[in-house]
Amino acid sequence: MRRREFITLVGGVAVTWPLAARAQQPAMPVVGFLDLTSPQTSVDQLRAFRQGLKDTGYIEGENVTIEQRWAEGRFDRLPALAAELVRRRVAVIATSGGSAAAFAAKAATATIPIVFMAGEDPVKLGLVASLARPGGNLTGVNLVISELTAKRLGLLHELVPRASRVAVLVNPANTANAETTLRDVEPAARDMGLQIQILKASTSGEIEAAFANFVRERPDALFVGNDAFLTSRRVQLVHLATRHAIPTTYTVRDFAEVGGLMSYGVNITDALRQVGVYAGRILKDAKPADLPVVQSSKFELVINAVTARMLGLTVPPTLLARADEVIE
Repeated sequence: MRRREFITLVGGVAVTWPLAARAQQPAMPVVGFLDLTSPQTSVDQLRAFRQGLKDTGYIEGENVTIEQRWAEGRFDRLPALAAELVRRRVAVIATSGGSAAAFAAKAATATIPIVFMAGEDPVKLGLVASLARPGGNLTGVNLVISELTAKRLGLLHELVPRASRVAVLVNPANTANAETTLRDVEPAARDMGLQIQILKASTSGEIEAAFANFVRERPDALFVGNDAFLTSRRVQLVHLATRHAIPTTYTVRDFAEVGGLMSYGVNITDALRQVGVYAGRILKDAKPADLPVVQSSKFELVINAVTARMLGLTVPPTLLARADEVIE
């Protein structure tokens, strides 16, 4: 063999070895992330989800890929987005934004593991067989938001004791959450001697129209129902509530942080971290059927004292004492 041919042969082998080694490296697992809202309004939630994955040893870009799908507040887009993730052959689907996203994922696949975040009892919803042993391909976090409806209305009444007429805003596109909110708030209002007025909004324009109705009806306070779309429109809602000087209670602290009067509910970012943890455990071969549904147990009462003063409200000392945070 000539010297030049030998060098060429050796060089060719040297080039081939790294290529072969790279070809033998396993592809990174892909996690699907399905959310009802948008990446612009869910920055903290997505960061918490990544942290949950990191807690189990998975870092995006290093040993896991996250394929994101955002419905931009449109419930009708969720089934198609879930189907896209199934065609992508993701290893697990994590859903955020309530039960609608979970149901869309469940309808799209009976085999790919799904980790959901639901606002009410997932057993009653039909997502899982039981909390302790979910069965099937779904597990996740129960935010128990619906169970806090009466408590949240009571806190609003305590802050605004002269209120007798309370408007309740729900999203009719989120049928399950809207029905649950009205089912729970109506008897609670009767017990407190409050009259309620139901308002519905599933678009930004309908939110504007709902507040325009306040000019005519002038309710004493507003109760914003549990809904991912309404949460994604928190800046708009808080701005309108402030403009119309309507004392308003919300479900999560995100509202109070942008100027909302008061929120009472679970810590959503902590729940998304748990969703990430479960997704990571499933990547390590845990079965969703064997992972019990996590019940949220951390509830936060956040009061924005600046907004209270702007509305001419004096926060009772008993309420201040129970608040987890008072924004000054």
